[in-house]
Amino acid sequence: MNKSIGNNGPYNPVITGTGSAVPVKTLTNADFTKIVDTSDKWITTRTGIKVRHVAGEGETTATLSAEAARKALADADLDADDVELIIVATITPEMVFPSTACFVQDMIGAKNAWAFDLAAACSGFVYGLSIVQQFISTGRYRNALVIGAETLTRITDYDDRASCVLFGDGAGAVIVEASQKGPPGIIYSTSASDGSAWASLKCEAYGSRYPVSKPLDDPKKALMYINGREVYQLAIRRIVEIVNDCLEHCGLKAEDVKMYIPHQMNARIIESAAKRLNLSSDKVFLNIEKYGNTSAASIPIALDECCRQGKIDAGDIVLLVAFGGGLTWGANVIQF
Repeated sequence: MNKSIGNNGPYNPVITGTGSAVPVKTLTNADFTKIVDTSDKWITTRTGIKVRHVAGEGETTATLSAEAARKALADADLDADDVELIIVATITPEMVFPSTACFVQDMIGAKNAWAFDLAAACSGFVYGLSIVQQFISTGRYRNALVIGAETLTRITDYDDRASCVLFGDGAGAVIVEASQKGPPGIIYSTSASDGSAWASLKCEAYGSRYPVSKPLDDPKKALMYINGREVYQLAIRRIVEIVNDCLEHCGLKAEDVKMYIPHQMNARIIESAAKRLNLSSDKVFLNIEKYGNTSAASIPIALDECCRQGKIDAGDIVLLVAFGGGLTWGANVIQF
């Protein structure tokens, strides 16, 4: 497990702007009853999801990222020309290469930024914040744009009744800026991985193992697969462990955290983890009902909603926590 304790430098990495974007088109639970053998009750009780957004014609991971980025820039009152670093966390990139972040750089006019993608599935955004924490706190950069974005519906297996109802598309973004007078900002980050369990949550093609130049022995390899039972148990355990780690290393009690914002993978997983942590429901932010599981996009979308709904005030401590394919998991503790 990789840990970053404190800001390790003269500057505080402060989140100064947030933004999000989702496609207009939606798939409701009622729509899914026409696709697979399911019902609104079955989906809702097992996942907590009612609606998910679906990218339409002309909407891509990069276009959603750019829209979220523009909103975050406006919120931070920062010009695109002044952005120094862009990270896009995604497992559904614009194309094999160039990186989605380079497309975003061009789309928003951030001509002075360098840009790259980060592939850590659902943990991608918290990984990205951990990286930016180091760059900002040491004074290497004055600001960074961190985006989580996905178009998961384009690799969803709509024959798989158990998994196809889970996923949606969207993007969320934050601006992180260096400050010597402002709030502490990102005060702690921790990240971990377990590659031995990769098969429980995967999309195998197309890469060097299953290249596009060779026919697949199973066309489903180009679509997402999730071992729901295995992931359910692992996710709860790792979320509980990493939240406790954050509290211990920051010298906090659970009640000191104003809002816990988990990756919106499944309402039952989140509720089970919260119960084991003895967290009241009003401290755990849930918006999966409206968006489904948007992987790396889910936490920044939720954070943007929290900020715009006035749920986070100056001085509040917020804990972001994610678990996803890799397997990967991570968390950030932020004081606003």
